[in-house]
Amino acid sequence: MIELHDVEKYYGKNAVLKGVDLEVAKGEFVAVAGSSGSGKSTLLNLIGGMDRPEKGRIVVQGAEISSYPDEKLTLYRKRGIGFVFQFFNLLPNITVFENVRIPLLLNGVGETERVSLFLARIGLEGKESRYPHELSGGEQQRVAIARALVHDPAIILADEPTGSLDSRTGEAIMGLMKQLIREEAKTIVLVTHEEYVSRHADRTVRIKDGVIAA
Repeated sequence: MIELHDVEKYYGKNAVLKGVDLEVAKGEFVAVAGSSGSGKSTLLNLIGGMDRPEKGRIVVQGAEISSYPDEKLTLYRKRGIGFVFQFFNLLPNITVFENVRIPLLLNGVGETERVSLFLARIGLEGKESRYPHELSGGEQQRVAIARALVHDPAIILADEPTGSLDSRTGEAIMGLMKQLIREEAKTIVLVTHEEYVSRHADRTVRIKDGVIAA
């Protein structure tokens, strides 16, 4: 499903990733664990098409996305990837319903039935007209998860999805995320520095100083 071959990434003269090789199977839940500055978020950005490697190849579903032109890479991000972020990244001036609907609008999908379906599945039925600031942190992350899944992407990328939550709420969010992803048959790559989060994954890959640990 996802293959990285000898991937290197630099910011200036600083090598953030150093010859990374990684394979993720279809339907697999892989956690990438490492301390701050280890390169794990950069790895996620490369898989998500938000950045490009200086060296190496990134292949997703048989296509080498690292060689895509900008326009094709944008389509890959919009259609094939669902993102979940640490700080939720909800738009504050629109409702919960409208936040979840954003990926459908970006992909030219007019129907809204899936929005209502996912809001019910994440336990926020009846809060469609609320604004993000009216929700708790855990509820905001539930909205972000629904937004990541609503347009039916093949891959979910999660960057420290529990980093802004207390451990009890984070555990509940991980349980919900794992349940939905299993039901929707998604492939997920999640980066974290929390051990309790990585325990939910099928497999944990550890990264240190830009290198995948043996």
